[in-house]
Amino acid sequence: MTASHKSSPRVFFYVQHLLGIGHLARASRIASAMAKDGCLVTVVTGGVPVNGFPGPDVNSVTLPPVVASSAGFSGLADQSGKAVGEEFLSARRNLLLDAFHTAAPDVVIIEAFPFGRRQMRFELLPLLDAIASAKPKPRLYSSVRDILQQQKKPGRDEETVGLLRDHFDGVLVHGDPNFVRLEETFPLTAAISDKITYTGIVAPPLPPEPTEIFDIVVSAGGGAVGRDLIRASLEAASRIAINRRWLLVTGPNLPEQDFATLTADAPGNVEVVRFRKDFPSLLRGAELSISQAGYNTVGDLLVTGCRSILVPFTAGGETEQSVRAERLENLGLALALPEAGLTTDQLVGTIDKALSQPKPSTLDIDLTGTEKTSAIIRQL
Repeated sequence: MTASHKSSPRVFFYVQHLLGIGHLARASRIASAMAKDGCLVTVVTGGVPVNGFPGPDVNSVTLPPVVASSAGFSGLADQSGKAVGEEFLSARRNLLLDAFHTAAPDVVIIEAFPFGRRQMRFELLPLLDAIASAKPKPRLYSSVRDILQQQKKPGRDEETVGLLRDHFDGVLVHGDPNFVRLEETFPLTAAISDKITYTGIVAPPLPPEPTEIFDIVVSAGGGAVGRDLIRASLEAASRIAINRRWLLVTGPNLPEQDFATLTADAPGNVEVVRFRKDFPSLLRGAELSISQAGYNTVGDLLVTGCRSILVPFTAGGETEQSVRAERLENLGLALALPEAGLTTDQLVGTIDKALSQPKPSTLDIDLTGTEKTSAIIRQL
């Protein structure tokens, strides 16, 4: 880089969320930190727009949105649920490449790929070619969470290693190796060990004290999945801790009819909302959280030290959340329940057990991933 680039490096950050909003939230937190550290950040998003993301302090480029056409991520659809065709994909690809050339970045960060987001190869492989031919050539990094979806199809991991060795300068693993190491969910890690940097978990700062107290907070991430968890929690609220205040956060993507039904069925000690901007603060004041085991939700739980019951998302063969929930339970930091066949009786018994235990201590887990990731990019 030239001296001017070192003072204000230009960063091009690609993130594609397909089902929930966890990838977008994590990438947005990192992008905001880099912007505050003096980087000129362009964030390219390709999912359904989410209010508040990626944030006001970055240059945002929004591609025509695509979503997962099923919980198993087997295809791509537009916002209306219609499968996308070649004309649509070609237009997206051209917009992405135009954005890259306009930004003329010093550093490119691609979230998840090539470990995931194979569906986006139609635009990401041409982006890799554009990066390779750019003069000067920007440095290229993959940004991944600590626990990966484990591949079952032969050759997939080898393909990932090939792309990393041919194109990428490094892999930013947003986790603490003392909590979980990449090789636990990516068996060919040894082949790319020279490229890996652990950043710590990308977690928020300790939120302010809440302005409203709920004893038990139930959340379902973005809400595209998790309806059964919300329903079971609603039924549990009429049987246990009935003298406590419950908050059920369904997520913005829960279908309207489901939201209306849940609201109508809620007993007097339960409030049902789609979203709470002060969600982390609410966890700080709560006695118990009931949620899935997504990366960002767990980050909030670790920062606030809230008791938690985790019901990991497993539809479509997903394994990531189950690994995280099991690891946290083994460390005494959470209780875990299976998503498949979850019953109200199971949940009631686990709530009683959780409330009888002391709040967990998370002092031994590195939660400084936001700051460390920004520092790594800033020093390039």
